[in-house]
Amino acid sequence: AAEQYETAINNLPRDQYAVTQLASSFMRLQKYDEAVATYEKGAKILRDDYVFALNLGELYRRKGDIPKMIDNYLNSLVMNPERSNQIKTYFQRYLSEDDFLELQAKLYERIQDDDQSIPYVEMLTWVFIQRKDYKSAFRQVKALDRRMGENGGRIYHLAQIAANDEDYDTAIDAFDYIVEQKGLASTYYIDAKRDGLLVRRDKLVEGSNYTLEQLKDLETQYESFLGEFGKTTATASIILELAEFEAFYLNDLDKAITLLSEMIEYRGIDRVLLAHAKISLADFYLMKGDRWESTLLYSQVDKEFKEGILGHEARFRNAKLSYYFGDFAWAQSQFDVLKASTSKLIANDALDLSVFIMDNMGLDSTTTALEMYAQADLMVFQNKFEDAFSQLEDLLTQFPEHSLDDDVLYLKAQIYKKQHEWEKAATILQNVFDNYKEDIRADNALFELGELYETHLNDIEKAKSLYETLFIDFSNSTYAVEARKRYRKLRGDDIQ
Repeated sequence: AAEQYETAINNLPRDQYAVTQLASSFMRLQKYDEAVATYEKGAKILRDDYVFALNLGELYRRKGDIPKMIDNYLNSLVMNPERSNQIKTYFQRYLSEDDFLELQAKLYERIQDDDQSIPYVEMLTWVFIQRKDYKSAFRQVKALDRRMGENGGRIYHLAQIAANDEDYDTAIDAFDYIVEQKGLASTYYIDAKRDGLLVRRDKLVEGSNYTLEQLKDLETQYESFLGEFGKTTATASIILELAEFEAFYLNDLDKAITLLSEMIEYRGIDRVLLAHAKISLADFYLMKGDRWESTLLYSQVDKEFKEGILGHEARFRNAKLSYYFGDFAWAQSQFDVLKASTSKLIANDALDLSVFIMDNMGLDSTTTALEMYAQADLMVFQNKFEDAFSQLEDLLTQFPEHSLDDDVLYLKAQIYKKQHEWEKAATILQNVFDNYKEDIRADNALFELGELYETHLNDIEKAKSLYETLFIDFSNSTYAVEARKRYRKLRGDDIQ
């Protein structure tokens, strides 16, 4: 049989179809070496080194010869650059992390031999993105942008990918490059300037070690943007961002309220953006203690988006406002309705608060303790942390060994989290879990403890253990599914 195979290969006519037919016959017999020899002989006869490159890539994949598979798939790009996405799919499917390094090295080699090969540079950029090396990808897209005389489009899209993956420095560099090097002539100028602000804000506040000077510098950049483009319907999203920044980071509620009060009066503003602005403005009024302006705005959004998630969000906040001010029966009736919300987050929060109110109203003939707790909860929302601590201590003094004891501890942990006192928050949450396992805050405490160890206290093993305890011992918890997901992610499972 071997001789017959060799004869068939040696007698190949100069005909692409005949070559493909013979190679396919060998492949059906799983005679991969003979199929390779057929394609290689066919390429020589046809005097075209690349004509069967894609077929050879597939054959070498079946043989498990990854370096040759890579070479041939790259060869196939020479004559058919439009195959790029197809080749990327193969690489994604079949290459390991080490194989990607091999691919990267081969691409560098080819680019050095032929620095005009756009498909290779584009493929190298893609490899860097797969490996999350956005800085190197940025170098490549800059070179491509210059060489092809583009207007910054591929740089902008890379910046978005880097920002979404929290490589803020590369994202900022890329957005700034468009603003500074491309200027107003680029259709991406305004978007790059706007997104650059957002990424700067995310980088600053997620670090949690920012200074007042850094906050004021970012405020100046926002104001500079609005000075350049004006306060209009087109810049409304930036105004909303700035207002939230003023309220939550610079503690200037008056400025935040002024910005949004003006913005919601703009004509032709997108209704979803308007709803977000009204919810934020309502929050700011509530933080200032203006209950009636707040409830009015929440109600407007609820009415406008009756069955939508934005409407549910506004209704939830309105119900929570009633809870803050001691109208527990009405608040609970709203939470009970919202338990059916299509937003899992709202549904879970509504369920938590409904159970919490029921748990603490059913035991007492008086609601004084619950009213004191709700007032402290409002103080936390208003960032009046010392007042909240004082209120909680008064509650414990007036109502020793009350059913709210675990809730008092839990709320103290929330204050410490807002103050970025991660160790103190973790200690209290551990206390809640250890000493109040049968109470309603136990699973909340366990989940938040896992989050703290995962994101702030840098103890992944501890976080894994806490998440595992949660989804095994508290399988009915609203946090169980998310805890299992995070556990698997930390364990290194491939989660889609």
